[in-house]
Amino acid sequence: MTLRSKIRHSKSRRFFTTFFLILIIGLGAGGFILFFEGEHPVINLDQTKSFIGKNGEILYDVSDGGNGLRSIVVWGTQGSFKKELFSTSFPRVSYTGQAGPPSDLRKITFDALKEGFKDGPMTILVQATDFSMQNWFKGNTTILEKTVTVDTVPPRIQILHSEKYISPGGTGISIYRLSDKDSIHGVNVNGVFNPGFLVGDGRDDTYISYFALPYYADTIESLDVSAVDKAGNNGLVTFTTIFKNSHFKKDTINVSNGFLKSKIPELQQYYPEMKGEFLDKYLYANNTIRKNNNAKISDLCRNPSPKRLWSGKFNRMSGSSRAGFADHRTYYFNKKAIDKQVHLGMDIASTRRADVRAANSGIVIYAEYLGIYGNMVMVDHGQGVFSLYSHLSQINVKPGDNVNKKSVLGLTGTTGMAGGDHLHFSMLVNGIFATPKEWWDQHWVEVTIDEPLIDSKF
Repeated sequence: MTLRSKIRHSKSRRFFTTFFLILIIGLGAGGFILFFEGEHPVINLDQTKSFIGKNGEILYDVSDGGNGLRSIVVWGTQGSFKKELFSTSFPRVSYTGQAGPPSDLRKITFDALKEGFKDGPMTILVQATDFSMQNWFKGNTTILEKTVTVDTVPPRIQILHSEKYISPGGTGISIYRLSDKDSIHGVNVNGVFNPGFLVGDGRDDTYISYFALPYYADTIESLDVSAVDKAGNNGLVTFTTIFKNSHFKKDTINVSNGFLKSKIPELQQYYPEMKGEFLDKYLYANNTIRKNNNAKISDLCRNPSPKRLWSGKFNRMSGSSRAGFADHRTYYFNKKAIDKQVHLGMDIASTRRADVRAANSGIVIYAEYLGIYGNMVMVDHGQGVFSLYSHLSQINVKPGDNVNKKSVLGLTGTTGMAGGDHLHFSMLVNGIFATPKEWWDQHWVEVTIDEPLIDSKF
């Protein structure tokens, strides 16, 4: 072999040696990155509440962007006491790429008392390990802790006053003392929840809840004061009241062609989905739009002011009564019954475009057009009590305005489903229409609300 051939052979050998060395290093580096990746699992405990009741819940969300999850363990600790509450391991599904699941979202339930925990601070500890070969093939491990409070004692409720009797469409109250001011509490009547509020006379543990019985109720199936604390513990005390039946007036309404021609174009502006002849559109308005309007009114009552803003009886506008609360109406067209509805307020007729004043002090929460009610104003009087004024020809207030018994909300009119100039006035308690006659009666206000508030102090 010539010298030149030897040199060429030596260079070629060095080239292949270097190439294979680089290849081995590259494969080794790739394998190290692939099998020894250093990305740690991520643990999220944000959905786990800060309070744990007797029936505890831990919600975790664990994810791993590398080789996937290998195992998850959950402990609860109090001082030196440590108890495993949950553990799971995932089988390896591959030796290349993702070997375990990329995430695990789970809710763990446990009985705090049976597991040996006591009321007070408790630490939740979650440990997650992945399928990486880091740490001598043990994988990357993340540990997350969250301190919570174990509370297994339900709120204590002491009823100081409960309603003696109530009728469909009537309003009642319950006054009660409560041990946990941070709980969600109030009166449940026939499955409808009515929140409680501080009585507002300086007592920080005494609450009042207003509730109304719907006009269509034919019995009181359930009645209680309940309180649910942050840990989910439920305190409940039932009470009874005498159910007094009500008899509502039955009335007939004749719908004329003239009425349809005057009303349907007005409603059509706001509800272009109405189809068919005038009578078809009227029936749609008297049913579907009425239902939607009442749902809107109920929604407006969901976030009342926590303070009582009113005092004394609610004022009634002067004028003659044209229709009463819960009148059961049958509608006729060309001497044929076409519909049935219930009138959820009082109609009062005075002079044309008469001043409409607030029945009591409060805050305006609605002041615009609303379907069958026409131009309408709603006032929040606090603690779940509301008043409604509709068919107005003019609105003088806007949401957020503070009003009192002298404030002019607007003028009477014929907007909405009104045949003549009048005021439709309604009272609502937590979204339930109630008879205004009780609220117009000073004696009823004193006996039902004010005197029990005074008596509950002693």
